[in-house]
Amino acid sequence: MATAAMTKVFVLLFLVAACYLPAHAAAAECDCATDTAGRDKAQALRLKVIAIFCILAGSAVGAALPSLGGRFPAIQPETDVFLSVKAFAGGVILATGLVHILPAAFEALSSPCLVGGPWKRFPFAGMVAMVSAIGTLIVDTVATGYFHRTDAKRKAAAVADEPADDLEASDEHSHGHAPGMSVMSVAPAGEEDLVRHRVISQVLELGVVVHSLIIGMSLGASDFPSTVRPLVPALTFHQFFEGIGLGGCIVQAKFRVRSVVTMALFFSLTTPAGIAVGIGISSVYDANSPTALVVQGLLEAAAAGILVYMALVDILAEDFMKTKVQSRGRLQLAMNVALLLGAGLMSMIAIWA
Repeated sequence: MATAAMTKVFVLLFLVAACYLPAHAAAAECDCATDTAGRDKAQALRLKVIAIFCILAGSAVGAALPSLGGRFPAIQPETDVFLSVKAFAGGVILATGLVHILPAAFEALSSPCLVGGPWKRFPFAGMVAMVSAIGTLIVDTVATGYFHRTDAKRKAAAVADEPADDLEASDEHSHGHAPGMSVMSVAPAGEEDLVRHRVISQVLELGVVVHSLIIGMSLGASDFPSTVRPLVPALTFHQFFEGIGLGGCIVQAKFRVRSVVTMALFFSLTTPAGIAVGIGISSVYDANSPTALVVQGLLEAAAAGILVYMALVDILAEDFMKTKVQSRGRLQLAMNVALLLGAGLMSMIAIWA
């Protein structure tokens, strides 16, 4: 059910971007006109095709790496190596939101090509990012509460359907618990963690996919080889690092194999699909048109709010505050170094992408 709902959301976002990003009107100011110097559509197309396969491979490998814990015990969930890798991925996602996406949203919504309207009189990018972060908090808590209540009702129904002999045995077993507490009233910590990880992985994928779609369409719509060429390796590493972060959350969620493959495919295919759509609309696309700037700015701001919240609250804070981490200085140091390394490398990629 959750995977089907996510599919509908992703398809809707894809259609919105594909319909509204193409421009239907030329920019009003002369400095917003597209410079045709250096345009080479044929060479740019070759680079875009290379980009599709490189980014697809980078995304797939990044998302698949955390799943190798079954073969390599050192990177299984909750091991020191896994926690350090997850801290690295948290830094990558945090830098993606604050260094890559949010500045792009401010730039789009404060562009001189936006003539008229309220866009220059109020910092809409910051407000949308804030509302998006608050909305993510609400979705995070409400979804977690819903899953807990549904699970509690299911267990209560299972207990009601048990034969009398099984209930007597259960009562005898519950004598070891504190007075007034039944076995069913104590929710296993592992189940609570599983619910949290499943909510986290799905909300995180939503934010990552929105951003991946936009950067893919932006690359695909460009006919300038000088613009596309440096973006190929930069976005390959960009998606590789994001894939590690998302893959780590998916592994901890312990989805069925079908759901894991579906989520990994969504992530891996979104940027290449965005590039393909960008190629298709490149003849009518004007990155400086008011419509394109507003839609891009609002979507980028919303994605930034989601990723910043998820990185700080659901990935970094959750792991850094664990007793296992707090009681071990070396592990704390390793995780802090990994966090700074991930944030630093992702920030450096902003030079090119």
